[in-house]
Parts: sequence; structure tokens; C-alpha cells
Amino acid sequence: MKTLNLDIPTGKKIYFASDFHLGAPNLKESHNRELRIVRWMDHIKDDAAALFLVGDIFDFWHEYKKAIPKGFIRFQGKLAELADSGLPIYLFTGNHDMWMFGYFTEELGIDVFRKPITLLANEQKLLIGHGDGLGPGDRQYKFLKKVFANSVCQWLFRQIHPDLGIRIANQWSASSRISSSTKETEEFLGEGEWLWTYSKEIEKHTHHDFYVFGHRHLPLDLEVNENSRYINLGEWVNYNTFASFNGKDFVLEKFHEE
Repeated sequence: MKTLNLDIPTGKKIYFASDFHLGAPNLKESHNRELRIVRWMDHIKDDAAALFLVGDIFDFWHEYKKAIPKGFIRFQGKLAELADSGLPIYLFTGNHDMWMFGYFTEELGIDVFRKPITLLANEQKLLIGHGDGLGPGDRQYKFLKKVFANSVCQWLFRQIHPDLGIRIANQWSASSRISSSTKETEEFLGEGEWLWTYSKEIEKHTHHDFYVFGHRHLPLDLEVNENSRYINLGEWVNYNTFASFNGKDFVLEKFHEE
């Protein structure tokens, strides 16, 4: 597992967000969400020591050699602005945007991670990842993830013209969980929270002060043990939640524009 070391200067914070799902449930709502996300990025940029975007930023993303999906240029432009200003940005692939390859690194200088990483920051240890395919159960998805990650399958999809390939993917996205979810359907599952279970299992043999994931869509801040916490970052279709870490305090909060 990759380890990243960051120092958080006094007065600065590391910010975390995930599951923007840009593209779902339709372009109009996604455009409004994109503008809100850009305003949030403007809101945090002055005291940000680093920004972690923890997967499913796009509801679909596939890079062809000479093409990327159309849209969300304001978000990409804000990423470019922040990266050019010297802000370290780290991007994780999720189950909806796992087909990221070299674009964000080559064009914007943003590191892209496909698996969870360990972050060491001001003597605190964090395990960070999108969360898909971790923990018990969900065997069907774990099988599909292997198919989607297979280089032959990726090559075959790339042979489809981008206009058709992206249209097929967008139709699939329209039936995704985030497109039909509401706060009421994302209920706390208690011991059935599989990423919480996963965090407890890891903690038995390797200590982390914080476990930070997305994917679940429900904002959660739960005790793993008396020295460790599990944070789920929620999503931006219903909640507009994010987290900040100043080297000591980890805070899960909601973006209120007022």
C-alpha cells in the first residue's frame, strides 16, 4: 500500500470530498452541482494544505487516447487553477470513474490513485480510499470490478466510437444508485455498514487514527475503537458534505454557502 507524507502548516487544513457524481441524474442538475462545487473549492482554497477527491467525482469517465467525456469544464478549470497555484491535489478513482488513465496527471499534474493509500500527516495516520470492493459481501460487484479493470475489456470498449461509447455509459449511469437515491433511502445500517466493518478488521492488526472513505453516500463519523474513527464523506447530490483535518481535529461538515 502506498504511503504519502504531508505536513500541515499552522492555520492550514487538508480537505476531503467524494461522490460528486457529475453527470447524474441529468446534465441540468449536474451543471448546478458543478457550480456549487466550484464555489466550495473557492471557499476552501485559502487555508487548504491539500485536497483529496476520493472517487466517483464523475458519474462516468472514460479516457480515449484522443478524447475525454464532454462537459464539466468549469470544475476541471478550477482544478487547474488550484494545481497551478501550488495546492497539492490527489484524485482517487471510484467505481463510476475507474477508467481514468493519464489525463489528469499529464494535463493538471494531479496524482491519481486506484487503491487505498496511507497518509501520514502531523503524526496522525489515515487510511484513505474510495471504498468500493472493500469489506465483506458484494461479490457481484467485486467480479464486475475485475472485468472493468481488465486491460482487454478496456481495449475493447475503446474500439467503440466515443459518441456511442459515452452514450451507452450515460444510459447505464441513469440507472445507478445515486441517480435514484434520497436521504431517506440511505439509512444507517448499524453493523451492516461494511466499510465500518472493514475498518475494524484492519484496526485489529494495523492502527490508523482515521479511516476515510466515500462510496457509501451516507455521511458517517463512527468510532472504530477508543483511538480510531471511521469517516464516510457522503455525497453531493443530497448532502454537500466534506471533511477537514488540521493535523489534530477531523471534522465532517456540510457546505453552507451563506
